[in-house]
Amino acid sequence: MTPKALFFMRMRGVLRKEVLQLLRDPSSIALAIVMPLVLLFIFGYGVTLDAEHVPIAIVIDDSGSAARELAAQFDLSRYFETRHLKSMAEAVDLLRNRRIDGIVHVQSDFSSRLRQGRQAPVQLIVNGIDANRARLIEGYAQGVIGIWREQLLAQGEAVPGPVVSVAQRIWFNETAESRNFMVPGLITLIMTLIGILLTALVVAREWERGTMEALLVTPLRRMELLLSKVLPYYALGMMGMGLSVLVAVTVFQVPLRGSFWALALLSSLFLLASLGFGLLLSAAIRVQFVAAQISIVAGFLPAFFLSGLLFDLESTPRFIQIISHLVPARYFVTISHTLFMAGDIWPVLLPNALVLTLMAVFFIGLAFRKITKRLEG
Repeated sequence: MTPKALFFMRMRGVLRKEVLQLLRDPSSIALAIVMPLVLLFIFGYGVTLDAEHVPIAIVIDDSGSAARELAAQFDLSRYFETRHLKSMAEAVDLLRNRRIDGIVHVQSDFSSRLRQGRQAPVQLIVNGIDANRARLIEGYAQGVIGIWREQLLAQGEAVPGPVVSVAQRIWFNETAESRNFMVPGLITLIMTLIGILLTALVVAREWERGTMEALLVTPLRRMELLLSKVLPYYALGMMGMGLSVLVAVTVFQVPLRGSFWALALLSSLFLLASLGFGLLLSAAIRVQFVAAQISIVAGFLPAFFLSGLLFDLESTPRFIQIISHLVPARYFVTISHTLFMAGDIWPVLLPNALVLTLMAVFFIGLAFRKITKRLEG
C-alpha cells in the first residue's frame, strides 16, 4: 500500500476509536451541548448590566406645576419604580433599610427659582454600596430631568441652565441592552470550556486507563496521534458554537450583522488555540484530576475575567492589561462583539485573527513536541 493509503487507514481506525470513546462518555457530550445552553440561559436571562424598575422615593416640598411635571417624568420612566413620600425622614429611613435605592428631593423654592430665572437644583441621593448601579441610577435620573427640561423649552418657558439640546444616538447596540453585549461574549466562554477543559483530559485519560501503552506499540505516528485527539473535539466545539449562535439569534434576538462564515472561520482559529493549550496540558500532566484543575485556573478563569467579557479592560491596572494580551479569549471576545454588533469590520477582525493564528500554531506545536511515543515521556 502507498504511504498515503496507510495514513488514511491509520487515521480512520484511530478516529473511530476516539469517536466511540467520546460517545461512551456522557459528560463530554453534556459539556459540549448541555452546558452551552445552561450558560446562555443563565447569562441571557439571569445576568444583566442594566438597571430597570429601580425603586426610588420622590419627596416634593413644592406645590408648583413644574415640580409635579418633573415627578410625573420619573413616574413614566421604565427605569424607575417610584414611591411618593411626604417627608425626607421617611425616605431616608427606607434608603437605610435598602427598600429603595434612591431619593429625588424637590425643595420648596423650586418653582419660585424657575420663575425668577435662577438655578433650581434637584437633590438626588443614591445608595452607593454598588458603585456601578449607583452610576446607572444617576445617569437615568439625569436623563429624566433632561427630558423634562426639553419639554419646558418646547413650551416656550425659560429654564435656567444650558440651552444646548443634545441629540443622542447609540450605534451598534441601539436598544442599549446588556444582553446584546453579554451573549456574543459568552460564546467565547463556551468554546473555552470545550476546547481546554475537555482536551486537557484526553491524553491524561489514556495514561490513567493504561491504553496509551497499546497505542505506543502501533505504527501510529506522532502527528496522527495529535490529529486523532484534535479533530473529534474540534467538531464538538464547532457544534457547540453553532448551537450557541442559533440560540443567541433566535431566542435572545441578538443581531448577527456580520457574516456567519466569517464567524465560523475565526471561531475555528480560537478553538484551535484552545485545543492546542488543552492538549499541551494533557500531554504534560498525566493525571486527569490535576489536568482538569490546572485547565480551570490557567484557561477558564483568565477567559472569564481577563477577556473583556464582564469588565472593561481599559479601566484595569496597566499590568492586568498586559497580562490579558496572553489570553486568547481576549481577542475572540473582540471578534464576536464586532461580528454580532457591527458587522464584518476587517480592520478590527484581521489583527485579532492573526494573533489567534499565532497562538494556535504555538500551542499545537508545543503539544506536538510534548506528545511522545515513549513510555518515559
